[in-house]
Amino acid sequence: MQRLMDKGLEQLTATVFKMGEVAEKALTIAIGGFVKGKDTSEDVHELSEVLVAMTVEVEEKSFSLIAKYQPVASDLRIINSYMKIAYDFERYGRYAWDISYLGKRFGKLDSCDKWVHENIGVMGEKVLQMVKISNTALKSFDTELVKIVTETETEVDELYSQCLNKIVERAEITNECTVTNVLVVRYLERIADHATYLTEAVVYIATGKKASLR
Repeated sequence: MQRLMDKGLEQLTATVFKMGEVAEKALTIAIGGFVKGKDTSEDVHELSEVLVAMTVEVEEKSFSLIAKYQPVASDLRIINSYMKIAYDFERYGRYAWDISYLGKRFGKLDSCDKWVHENIGVMGEKVLQMVKISNTALKSFDTELVKIVTETETEVDELYSQCLNKIVERAEITNECTVTNVLVVRYLERIADHATYLTEAVVYIATGKKASLR
């Protein structure tokens, strides 16, 4: 016989999985738009606001389950992890909005050297890969996928460091280009961090063990 708690957890799970899909869509639109010089700020802002509302929904459902059904330890592990994951998805939305706003504000940045957009393009692809894989890991509780995410995060960190070093070395880059590039690569680096946090939560849900993957 299914517990009322189980039904509630199924609904909570469905909401979290939906958040992952919305967050991935927001990032795909934002990063793709920035690289192509396309204004996606309106669409991304709308998705970001949806994620904020869904985070509140996850929190309310979680507290309701705790208050009504006195969950056992394994239930609490899932509920606690879902609240943390919802926050990660909300941050995805915020960073996606920040990237799309910079794209709108500064446009194609024609004054930038070619390597600037190439670097952001490569970082963006790796970050999106991390987001997609972490979402898959969440839906399947596949801890084997965690290694791919952590390895890719190391690559993103290296690209971030290389980009900052290159900016310092190349004084001829315009101030506008410098500011935008630094901000975007920083947002991408933070998204990669949150993807790693998410996979840590997956490990915790699946095994009951807390992992530090950074």
